[in-house]
Amino acid sequence: MKATIHWNQQNFKVDLSQPIDISIPLKSGNVNPNGFYIDAPRFEPVRVGDFVGSVAEGAGCNCENLYINAHGNGTHTECVGHISLERITINQCLKQFYAMAQLVSIAPKLQNNGDYMVMLEDVKPLLKKDIEAFVLRTLPNDNNKLNKAYSGSNPTYVEPALTAYLCEKNIKHFLLDLPSVDREEDEGKLEAHHAFWNYPNSPRRDATITEFIFVKDEVQDGIYLLNIQIASFESDASPSKPVLYALS
Repeated sequence: MKATIHWNQQNFKVDLSQPIDISIPLKSGNVNPNGFYIDAPRFEPVRVGDFVGSVAEGAGCNCENLYINAHGNGTHTECVGHISLERITINQCLKQFYAMAQLVSIAPKLQNNGDYMVMLEDVKPLLKKDIEAFVLRTLPNDNNKLNKAYSGSNPTYVEPALTAYLCEKNIKHFLLDLPSVDREEDEGKLEAHHAFWNYPNSPRRDATITEFIFVKDEVQDGIYLLNIQIASFESDASPSKPVLYALS
């Protein structure tokens, strides 16, 4: 299936049969990326009386209970409800599932305190006009991002000035291959989250952050059509499947 996209006074062709999945598959156990000391997900057959939801155990079908935490277990998309006192959910906020996105690869910079941070000064000159989503691939781009245990490692994070700039430019969706836009331990300030969602001054309810993505090396930096797929969870975040489509 092919389509024509009109964007920024230009027409682009997209082949919808050629998706580039940038999500990390969520599996049961300790084979996923993990952050913030959150328990690993568990997928277990339901057990009700004599019924066990497992064909391997003699049932006619498989039926599993899924125990997950969206924020700590893998690719997820979150809304301003992540930091708001008011209960705001991703299902309420994400209403448009396609956006024009730019993929950029950036090497974080070492700070005086020993932290590594993605800086606005490195991203700003690269951003194209009128994009709706920004996809950040940090360098080096190791495959251990697929199952790395980040807890207690103070992983790379994002300068709050960068998310403030994305907000200023009305970029609605920020996707990155890190556990969080903010420092692992920051006394609960979450400054980059607050800046991106412009919270509490004028919260951007239609803006999302997607963390724990993985973009393979062969996917070149540039402009793509983005599709963000979520479960219809009435929670601040949902496991998600962001997909890019090349344009020509």
